Amino acid sequence: MSTRPNRYDETGELRTTSARWEARRLNPPNPLWGSNGVSFGPDGRLYVAQFLAGQISAVDPATGDVDVVVPMDGPVQSPDDLAFGADGSMYIADLVPGLVWRRSPAGEYSLVADDVSNPNGITCVGDRLFINEMKPNGRLMELFPDGGDPVVLTEGLALGNAMQLGPDGHLYYPHMLTGQVWRIPPDGGTPEVVAEDVHEPVAVRFDRGGVLHVLSRGVEGIVTRIDLHGGGSRTLVTSGLKGLDNAAFDAENRMFVSSYSTGGVTELHPDGRTREIVRRGFDGPYGVTVDLGGTVYAADHYRLASPAVTDEGEPVGPSPAAGAGGVTTHLLLPFAHGITAEGGLLHYTSQFGNVQTYDPGSGARRERARGLNRPIGIAVAPDGSLVVAEAGAGRVVAIDVSDPDSDLGTVTVLAEGLDQPTDVAFDAEGRLHVSEERLGTVLRIESEGRTVVVADGLGAPQGLAVLGGELFVVETEQRRLRAVSLTTGERRIDAEDLPVGPPPGVVPRTEPALFADVMPGMARRFAGLAAAPDGTLVLSANGEGTVLRLTPRTGAQPGR
Repeated sequence: MSTRPNRYDETGELRTTSARWEARRLNPPNPLWGSNGVSFGPDGRLYVAQFLAGQISAVDPATGDVDVVVPMDGPVQSPDDLAFGADGSMYIADLVPGLVWRRSPAGEYSLVADDVSNPNGITCVGDRLFINEMKPNGRLMELFPDGGDPVVLTEGLALGNAMQLGPDGHLYYPHMLTGQVWRIPPDGGTPEVVAEDVHEPVAVRFDRGGVLHVLSRGVEGIVTRIDLHGGGSRTLVTSGLKGLDNAAFDAENRMFVSSYSTGGVTELHPDGRTREIVRRGFDGPYGVTVDLGGTVYAADHYRLASPAVTDEGEPVGPSPAAGAGGVTTHLLLPFAHGITAEGGLLHYTSQFGNVQTYDPGSGARRERARGLNRPIGIAVAPDGSLVVAEAGAGRVVAIDVSDPDSDLGTVTVLAEGLDQPTDVAFDAEGRLHVSEERLGTVLRIESEGRTVVVADGLGAPQGLAVLGGELFVVETEQRRLRAVSLTTGERRIDAEDLPVGPPPGVVPRTEPALFADVMPGMARRFAGLAAAPDGTLVLSANGEGTVLRLTPRTGAQPGR
């Protein structure tokens, strides 16, 4: 278990202060911001790339201690895989900007390549460096850190990913789209298929005995072991680790795996048993909502998930139903950022352009809109339409989903010419409010798209929620919760030191692009807020990877 309790600060304590609200975590903090490529370094520690944070950490597999090595305010934007050269240099695949970096043993950075599209799988063979591209018709190339043009070994990869040199001297790599594993000599030649019909392959790794392990990115956590020395027999191990991403074997042939969807580092035994090294949990979360039964749901980029009720950040009771890190996954790989509950349904946005409806009971999904420009916040209007803050287009739109014979709804613009609308919320009178993150305002949208300023001078307002006669807004710049009376306009600060945004002292760099070639790139962080039926508020504490419940203190009357 990791002795670093929190990715947000060293203490792991919840520092939120409020005279009106009691703050409590609904799940433990996550020490990592997701976990992607992993590789053992010369010092024996396991280095973990965290794509969503632009960060790389080193994990002591004996103690679980986590140290940040490549910080999120450094030159690397979106590390998805890494490898070590013979001299101890770390090579980093920086996916979204299409860069490959070298970090010297002294900690100095130099650019190896800047013309790779979606660089992902990366591996070193002695002093040689190889990279592949995670996109349709991707390339596998040799790069030259000391200069020289890249050499393309092969093209036509159907989404490449984590690759490794096999005991036969060939490079092995997956085709994620076609469920295949391929190989090619490092000096070039004709690539050949090694295995077909492999379950959702995302990474190929060889253990110390030369047995090929292919990790699945799916919900079951399948690892397929293929004996290449004999008749190619296969053994499937179902770990239950959702969203596997990568793996590394130590000198004792122990297998350590990462997860893009839950983070953490886990030792996976050959029989499927697992041992937690670094706790898993939320990668974000982003938006949050509460249904009429009181169940909390979070949009967590790669999944829809729920926190388990905890006491002081630790799971209550031994029930395994709580899931990894006190979080239960309901749906994997939806790309979800804003979310709202309506009856038994969940409506959610993806910053990559979609709005969908999910039924947790049946598992059915319906696409409600596509092609929007970075939609984030979402709410259900009194007439049943879905209202969305389309941040990239500067609009707020309504999606009419009343036609039972059509999944896609009709999109109508409610307001345009906005700057960066981020979240939306309706009050009890059916009036629509929107947060303008860059302008530091909250607006009310009236007829014909006219807007009225409800509050200004705010610090990067994101999540909105209405409780009674008050509007609550998360100011991510000052990390505080502000209340605004919807009748008098009176304002007050209700809570401070919220664990939202990057860690204290970290200056955010320019954010990576939303898209990388034809693939999803980097979604912006979003600290969502929602009012629960019992009069509490739930907050996406995305700095530490938790959901907070804010309960009114005795005598306090929020919303009045």
